[in-house]
Formats: sequence, structure tokens, C-alpha cells
Amino acid sequence: MTVQISAAFDSGNIRLIAIEDDRIDLEIVKDHESDFYQWFHFRAAGIRGRALTFRILNAGGSAYPDGWPGYRARISTDRQAWTTVDTRYAGGVLEFDWPASSDADADIAWFAYFAPYSMERHHDLVGRMAAMPGVAARQLGATLDGRPLDCLTLGEGAKTVWLYARQHPGETMAEWWMEGALDWLTDADNADAAALRRKATFHIVPNMNPDGSFRGHLRTNAAGVNLNREWHDPTPERSPEVLAVRNAMDQTGVTFAMDVHGDEAIPANFLAGFEGIPGWTDALGAKFYRFRDTLAERSALFQTRQGYATAPAGKANLSMSTNQLAERFGAVAMTLEMPFKDHEDLPDPATGWSPDRCRRLAHDCLANLAAMIDDL
Repeated sequence: MTVQISAAFDSGNIRLIAIEDDRIDLEIVKDHESDFYQWFHFRAAGIRGRALTFRILNAGGSAYPDGWPGYRARISTDRQAWTTVDTRYAGGVLEFDWPASSDADADIAWFAYFAPYSMERHHDLVGRMAAMPGVAARQLGATLDGRPLDCLTLGEGAKTVWLYARQHPGETMAEWWMEGALDWLTDADNADAAALRRKATFHIVPNMNPDGSFRGHLRTNAAGVNLNREWHDPTPERSPEVLAVRNAMDQTGVTFAMDVHGDEAIPANFLAGFEGIPGWTDALGAKFYRFRDTLAERSALFQTRQGYATAPAGKANLSMSTNQLAERFGAVAMTLEMPFKDHEDLPDPATGWSPDRCRRLAHDCLANLAAMIDDL
């Protein structure tokens, strides 16, 4: 049987270049109206009994080629369980093989940069949460492709907390984290969650970039715009997603904010803060550092040794959400980064950094917030 390659589905991205015997040559497609690319997600059919090598020929020209060394592609035969597969990178080409362990008897397999979080699963999450007691769902606006921008609100406390994810749509670990956060907050048996809801009101945007998510983009929306460079001056034409969320934040104010992302190169979970904003104070910065450092004490899935360099005084980029919210509201704002590779302090050779561990890290983050909410 001839091997068949397809990416014509929710979050799919690949272009078939050639099939020569048992070698399949592919390219990742650029984000629309953009030069960014790195996210891939495709299925291969007609593979039973075959020993195949998949080659992504343009990996070396991707947005973050430093993300490929040490990276392992994800594979699934049921789109539920995702495992890693041995992956090689040399000469600008990324390679991985089929079969992978016990999957050899399957007719079809899916391959992805990270475990996908489809728009269908997003709608399931929003619907499930909207039916929970004490949760209100609203549409903040519409994307350029006409998709709803969903926000879930819960809690009744005076502190205002905003959690938002997937400004960069290919960073699917961010919405897996959101699923874990929502499950923790709505758990009727969780006394810490109940106490936190009494002290804080949460506004949660699980997916800031539905268009890019569906289109299979790495980093941009339908107009090819990086949403996390729009927070200083969002417009309906370029970044309606940011405009809708920032307008809603202006109405509520922001005490604490977390922007959830994934990082291609660093094999660790870490936080980036708002050093360098014009309105920096040591008192505000101390609250961020306390959250970061106590999270490292609480969670084996988090560390503080690796991360991004901080901006010099007065040099923060206010087009990025964390800096903009800290400056605009005096908020304790931060960016959470999770790896596409593995968390090297606690590696899992079978799954790498995984959806389950994204959800567990969300639980740890919220338990940490509950412990210090009174001091924000």
C-alpha cells in the first residue's frame, strides 16, 4: 500500500515533498503572511508493516533551529496517548522513524511537534467548564476568521486574576496547562481552591489565538501577527484578540496575571517577569520573585536556574503582555514557559514533557498562588 500523508485537519501542518521507497520527505508550511514556522502535525496512513524514515527538510530554516538538538518528536496511533520517538537533527534536516516500539501494527499514526490541543477539545473544555457551578462563560470578541474568543470567570474575591494562554498557537502545552488550572479551580473537594475563589476572581482565556491554532501556525494569528508584540497598541485589523482581552482587563483591573507559553530551546519550566518596566518598584518585583521562588520550592516540575535574561532598567518591551500589564495596572505579571523538549531536572524518556505534566504544573502554580494571595 502507498503511504499517504495528510495535514488537512484542525491544527495540521505539513507539505509532502516526495516519497522514495521508505523515505518520506516533508516541509513545514510557514504561518500565513509570516516567515515563522516550526509547528508540524500530520498523519501517515498505509504504514502497517513498513519501516519508514520521515525527514523534515526545512527544519534548519525554522523560527528556532536551536530547538531541534535534543528534541524528540511526538507520535500517537489513537490521538489520545502521545509518546516520544527517537529523533535526529543534522545538516538542517530533522528525521524520525516508524515503527516506534509497539505501534508497529497500526495502519495510521499521527506525528506532531508537541501533543496537539485541537479547537474541538477547546470547545469541549469551554462547554464543560461553562456548565460547572459558579462559572460564567462569555465571548470577549471575534477573531479575524470569525472564531469566538472565550473567557471563563469564576470566584468572588476582591483580587483580580487573569490567566491567558496560546498567544503563540503552536505552544499547545499552554492549553494543556489551562485545562489543569480549570480542573483544579473547579474541584469541589479542593479546599485550597475554594479558599482561593473566595479571595480572588479569575478571568481565564484558555486560547488567545484560535485562528492560528486551527490553521496550524507556530506563532501568529490569521494576519501573520505575533500577538505578544501588540499589547501597547492592538487594533481590530491586526490584533482583535489582544484588543478584546486588554479592553476587558481595563474594565476589571489586574492584580495578578500569568501568560502561559512554550519555549523551543530551553529544557525546563521557568518564569519571566517584568524587570525593566518604567514603573518598576522593588516592592512589586519582590512579589514576583516570591511567587517564582516558592513555586520552585513547592514543585519538582519547576526550577529557577535556567530562563531568559532580564531587561535593563527602563528597557522593557511594553508591546509584550507581561510588561504591559505590570506597567499598566501595577500587576504582579509573569510569563510561564514550558519546554517542547523535556524537563531535564525530571525527565521522562517515554513521553517527554507531556500534557499530564502540564496539568500537574498548573495545580502547583495555583496552590502556590493560594498560599500568597493575601499579600498581593
